[in-house]
Amino acid sequence: MIVPYLGAVLYFMFGINRVTRRARKLFDIHNKNVLPAPTYGVHHQALDKHLTSLTSMVEALTSRPLTAHNSITCLHDGDRAYPLMLEAIESAQKSILLCSYIFKDDTVGRRFAEKLTAASRRGVEVRVLVDGIGSGYFRSPIHSYLKSVGVPCARFMHSFYPWKMPFVNLRNHRKSLVVDGYIGFIGGLNIADDNVLATHPQKPVSDTHFRVEGSVVEQLIIAFAQDWYFTTHEILPVSPLIQHAITLLNQKRAQQPQKETENTYARIVTAGPDTDLEKIEYVMLQAITLARKNIQLMTPYFLADDRFLTELELAALRGVQVDIVVPLRSNHRVLDWACRTHVSTLLKNTVRIWLSKPPFNHSKLMVVDGVWSFVGSSNLDMRSLRLNFEMNMEVYDTALAEELEAFIKDHQNDQLTCAVLDKRSYYAKIRDSCARLFMPYL
Repeated sequence: MIVPYLGAVLYFMFGINRVTRRARKLFDIHNKNVLPAPTYGVHHQALDKHLTSLTSMVEALTSRPLTAHNSITCLHDGDRAYPLMLEAIESAQKSILLCSYIFKDDTVGRRFAEKLTAASRRGVEVRVLVDGIGSGYFRSPIHSYLKSVGVPCARFMHSFYPWKMPFVNLRNHRKSLVVDGYIGFIGGLNIADDNVLATHPQKPVSDTHFRVEGSVVEQLIIAFAQDWYFTTHEILPVSPLIQHAITLLNQKRAQQPQKETENTYARIVTAGPDTDLEKIEYVMLQAITLARKNIQLMTPYFLADDRFLTELELAALRGVQVDIVVPLRSNHRVLDWACRTHVSTLLKNTVRIWLSKPPFNHSKLMVVDGVWSFVGSSNLDMRSLRLNFEMNMEVYDTALAEELEAFIKDHQNDQLTCAVLDKRSYYAKIRDSCARLFMPYL
């Protein structure tokens, strides 16, 4: 008797994608009134010929140009990333835009909150966006603290009332920081004590973040402005901020000769259940299709859909070396169980899967043919690829690609093979297969 009514309620809460309807309406208003035309773009001929079609496809898909003259630095763990992020916040003169899925009220979180508060009090325009569940559903101490001291802070799609919270399954998983419009940070790093390995936290989480300078930061600003408007309906003055950043960048280039590390091509790719549905997955699928030599993947959770698995299998069958690194143990045991069953077909088609030893590594990295890298917040599971709001960055730079490849190879500790899977107990095989049935909800 109750099942039809329960089903109707669940469909009302989870089955209708109201986010797309709302996003299209709000983004049309926002883009029409605020967003400037793209400032920087490069000719595709400047890149590797066999990836030219990838560049064209991503530009058509995202409506964002590939930008030149960027400097990108890879930062592993909070030990390296947090000091640089805090230093940037401390030196801010004009604006700070911070977005984080998890922003904990612990030692690291309070340090960030204090720096943000100090910046706001000296006249810097500060905006902080945290997820409505990732940073605490019933209580979000950081949000409460920042609001109490006058720092504008918003919680992405959050309400205490169930009838006003039909988006509980759709989260903002993006992590970015932009200071004064020209220094940016992007990657998979949340803000929490667990990410500082030197302090030996009880549940250490290793991760990778990137410091960015250059014209691609403009796209980080616009992505944050859209998320902020989506959440608060406040229009940020994006154009003056971007023009200020361009002026600073031009002054810097005039004063200093351009370095090789500043000739990096990059572009931001956003995805979510709104106007950017599945765009990150489409980019990855195209890159896999065009790969000629090797594909290196590192992800904390690997539960991609069938079309993604098929493209990897086809790449391996045509002679491309495909290596995927996942943690020996992640922070979600059910995902680990489901993964063991999910990858069996790949192993039969010469795809190599590696298990990285603790600490749990939360990095999301992809390198193709030693030239193209794809990094950011998106995991390789259904939640990230279909439900979450995610943000990645594609980069054409051989030096960065080599650095990431070396990092991924360093974490290829134990190889997962069909023989290893066959040795599982009957109970483990049943458990893993049952876990995989819930793959769309994990």
